[in-house]
Amino acid sequence: MAVERIGSWRELDDAVAAAGVTNAQAHSSLVFRGLARASYSNVSSLARLGDDYHALERHLIRNFRKYAHRERPGPTLWDWLSLAQHHGLPTRLLDWTFSPFVAAHFATATAPGVEAVLWAVDCRKVHERLPGELRDALRAEGATVFTTELLAEQAPTLGALDRLGADEPFALFFEPPSLDDRIVNQSAVLSIISDPREHMDDWLDAHPDVWHAWRITPDAKAEIRERLDQGNVTERVLMPGLDGLATWLRRYYAPGGAPAGATEEEGGGAMAPVGGSGSNQGEPQ
Repeated sequence: MAVERIGSWRELDDAVAAAGVTNAQAHSSLVFRGLARASYSNVSSLARLGDDYHALERHLIRNFRKYAHRERPGPTLWDWLSLAQHHGLPTRLLDWTFSPFVAAHFATATAPGVEAVLWAVDCRKVHERLPGELRDALRAEGATVFTTELLAEQAPTLGALDRLGADEPFALFFEPPSLDDRIVNQSAVLSIISDPREHMDDWLDAHPDVWHAWRITPDAKAEIRERLDQGNVTERVLMPGLDGLATWLRRYYAPGGAPAGATEEEGGGAMAPVGGSGSNQGEPQ
């Protein structure tokens, strides 16, 4: 699928509206992810650990659960994975959001002067490619994405998930538990692929009918940022607390709208912490 170029707020609004049009459903089944630089890729923080990163996954999760056992995010592995992703542990998960405005925030909050990119994936179409038992469970629930409980019924472990995709890796989307206001305010969604060695960009390339992407020009990026600030779609709202407040003020008062000394760490419909987890995808730090 071709990546369209967006030159204004209106063009972005129209493109997102057109992508979400469906005759069968009252609500759009799109999820969104914003990256501050169009050159950035949809690669998990786990994959950024280098060679043999997939072999580290079980050790990271085991030790996280061992040392964070007092947190008790929920009874399932998927609750623990959500908590780990939320606090910056390298995982194979990626952050998305149901809100195009939240994704646009992460696409425009840093790196002024360079093109950004906004991704939209139709999770309903993605889930049509699931193995039968997962697809049937989601249909029986009448849901668009999985909950952690529903996913755990079919795949209680990562190994069980991977075995379901042994013949062909699949992607799926699930909602994390409402661990704090940041997850709620960002309308957070998480994706996972049933093989830690498979990258989301490669999976999307192989399934061009499930996604849209828009490159946002630098001028459009500035206009969209202004509109989002006017609409109160800012760090102060999306990352409640003093860290989000400080990040918002730093960006607001920085020359040119770029936070002085900021790095570009997380992006998307990002659950990633304000402190970042070491990937390169565009959340203000």
